[in-house]
Amino acid sequence: MTSTTAPVSREERKVLAGTLVGTTIEWYDFFIFAQLSATLLAALFLKPLEASNPALAGILAFALVGISFLFRPLGAIIAGRVGDRIGRKPTLVATLILMGVATAGIGFLPTYAQAGVIAPVLLILLRIVQGFSAGGEWGGAALMAVEHAPTGKRGLFGAYPQIGVPLGMILATGLLFGLRTSISPADFASWGWRIPFVLSILLILVGYLIRRRVEDSPVFKELSERRAESSAPLTELLKHHFKPVAQSALIFIANNAAGYLVIAYFISYATKVLKMEPSPVIGMTALASFSWLVFTLVGGSLSDRLGRVRTFLLGYAIVAVWIIPCFLLVETKSLGLYLLALVVLSAGLGLSYGPQSAMYAEMFPARIRYSGISIGYAIGAIFGGAFAPMISEALFVGTHSSVSIGVYIIVLCVISVLGLLWAGETKGRDLSIDAADHHYVKGASGEQVR
Repeated sequence: MTSTTAPVSREERKVLAGTLVGTTIEWYDFFIFAQLSATLLAALFLKPLEASNPALAGILAFALVGISFLFRPLGAIIAGRVGDRIGRKPTLVATLILMGVATAGIGFLPTYAQAGVIAPVLLILLRIVQGFSAGGEWGGAALMAVEHAPTGKRGLFGAYPQIGVPLGMILATGLLFGLRTSISPADFASWGWRIPFVLSILLILVGYLIRRRVEDSPVFKELSERRAESSAPLTELLKHHFKPVAQSALIFIANNAAGYLVIAYFISYATKVLKMEPSPVIGMTALASFSWLVFTLVGGSLSDRLGRVRTFLLGYAIVAVWIIPCFLLVETKSLGLYLLALVVLSAGLGLSYGPQSAMYAEMFPARIRYSGISIGYAIGAIFGGAFAPMISEALFVGTHSSVSIGVYIIVLCVISVLGLLWAGETKGRDLSIDAADHHYVKGASGEQVR
């Protein structure tokens, strides 16, 4: 492993670029759908319900965001199995292509007015494919970055796939802002909404060209050379490592839920409830994403000095303390205060997201690491962000107060903090196979193989 003070090598730069581009494209694809769910997709795909019960249509539109998360664990299981056995690189390329095909397909779907009930059915099917793909994407990208990193820079290296979230959001919101300000609302509702989905094809091509040049991780190469045959990674994971899977899921819940409020719910709340103009709100959301990007890198780097747990706790403290004032600022209907509200919240999100890749990698032994972090992440996303916009919409409809949404996020922050304290500090753990795996690797006769 390279020195912590050595400059980043050419190969390390290729790895960081390869992990960053994939997660950026993945989240761009997800965010385009989430943000259009907040403003338009109910009218396009749930037209009768939108006309008869707009509140329920809004809740169900956000449910379409969440449904794909239910299939992330399946994607994580399959991609984790493949990634643990044949390598991170080919698995990442496959999940990238699958995500792009599904996203572009949404751009070609007929609407309810054109095809009736078949339109939402096809939309749900493509969302399932997106969820399956996303379940295998993040784990591979995180491990490619962390396993190539010097021990003292794992947090910083691991933050690169994490900034795919704010970068994807900047791309998605920036493109939507450009379209909404350059064509009429009628044209956007008729055909303009399709453009961001179809453009995913170009992003996939760029991502593929970058990723195919990246070598697989050194830990996996060592593992492959051992040729050790043992129980299937998933079987071993559930039998011996259920505890870190549960811990990793709990740690992620609050960040993912609060993140999806920034991604989708605040836009819906500002435009539908507060009656603010969509284009400026989307523009301010894009600007706020830069805070998320910067503080994700800061969080990763800070965790290399303060430790993973302390950095996470700082981020969650900001989210919990700020979430109710955040809503109060948004409710002023001032664009400047809307931006301030999301900038501060995004700082907390970045600090509680930047250390995640490194901490998760340090929680699992090498031969089941891909499976472990992918499934933990996927389960955390189901209980966190999957239905956070839908739950928030339902809470507001039921209570007519945004404070109820703030309390919901605070409760999730407490749960994630308990998960962190349960897991304990992981900074500096050896990621090599011999550090944690030798007692799981057995030869044909059952003896230990070192």
